[in-house]
Amino acid sequence: MQTKIKKVVLAYSGGLDTSIIIPWLKENYGCEVIACAVDVGQGDELAPLRKKAIKTGASKIYIIDAKNEFVTDFIFPVLKAGAVYEGRYLLGTSFARPVIAKKLVDIARKEKADAVCHGATGKGNDQVRFELTFKALMPEVKIIAPWREWDIKSREDAMDYAAARGIPVPVTKKKPYSMDRNLWHISYEGGILEDPWFTLPEDMYLLTKSPEKAPNKPEFVEIEFLKGEPVKINGKKHLPVEIIQKLNVIAGRNGVGRIDIVENRLVGMKSRGVYETPAGTVLMAAHKDLELLTMERDAYHYKETIAPKYAELVYNGQWYTDIRQALDEFVNFTQRTVTGTVRMKLYKGSCMAVGRKSPFSLYDVNIANFKKDSHYDHKDAEGFINLFGLPIKIKAMLRKK
Repeated sequence: MQTKIKKVVLAYSGGLDTSIIIPWLKENYGCEVIACAVDVGQGDELAPLRKKAIKTGASKIYIIDAKNEFVTDFIFPVLKAGAVYEGRYLLGTSFARPVIAKKLVDIARKEKADAVCHGATGKGNDQVRFELTFKALMPEVKIIAPWREWDIKSREDAMDYAAARGIPVPVTKKKPYSMDRNLWHISYEGGILEDPWFTLPEDMYLLTKSPEKAPNKPEFVEIEFLKGEPVKINGKKHLPVEIIQKLNVIAGRNGVGRIDIVENRLVGMKSRGVYETPAGTVLMAAHKDLELLTMERDAYHYKETIAPKYAELVYNGQWYTDIRQALDEFVNFTQRTVTGTVRMKLYKGSCMAVGRKSPFSLYDVNIANFKKDSHYDHKDAEGFINLFGLPIKIKAMLRKK
């Protein structure tokens, strides 16, 4: 296809698609293939990759630990922004792709590669997320997207291709759905999940207990934030990665963090996604509660208006853009006082704040109660209501005339 391509760096996960891409690239481009697996919290999935990549034709493989960077530079900014796509999706796959693509670019420069390659399909969002990052960080590089070139039309075709070449893959025709895991979440899509009426089997979930089987007593957890970022759990300081890992266990055993949604993909179609995001669900709820305690009203309300835009930018792969970075400047300014502790109650799939405190609290019991004090006189409310309601009153009077 492209004889000028001599060396390609492939975003490698060891899943169905990237497993067959290595031999496909060699067969069709006649090039050297370097696999690059980026550790953003996949866990045991990474262990067999080194051996598997070489066995299937890669000349070498890089396995890069990016977990800390993933949390501090990608998860925490989204958490502070309160960004949730379409009100439900906590963006676990969306912000993992830019950090993976960033590391791929680093290896491509180091290896002096001609091209980079990803295994995202031509129908999905990930192709956009990978490629916009490549364009932002290495605009001169050639991008190869096999799903937009080869004759393989389905996951069944891909499985047949793998079987013909003796390539083991983690997907079978009896369990034909894809799974993507990182520190923040696990996502499931495709195959049997493509029917939005189909109810998922309980044994599919890996991070969360069924709410029905969760403990019969609520569990309370205290999360301390510093300038919008979580730093302690139950009074004990933890590193950023540990915060996510520990909350995944705590929330997961209480059945917290499952969603099953039909979402609007950037490429124009709807898709069904099932997600487990235990730590993220708790952190988002706790962070929002602390903001309500510590942020001035107009700043909080305006921040709420930009959160959907921020989520849309992340979902659409526009991480490395001026507007996303500019919004970060605003968000970080608002987070200066988002410091304090929130007590969360977890019970059979539910998650709610039941206590909060902060040295920057704007709540004053002496003002909030019903007693008269030096800062607030009940009689002042009459004039305020008269002025605030004046347009309504004038319109009613004119209608009456």
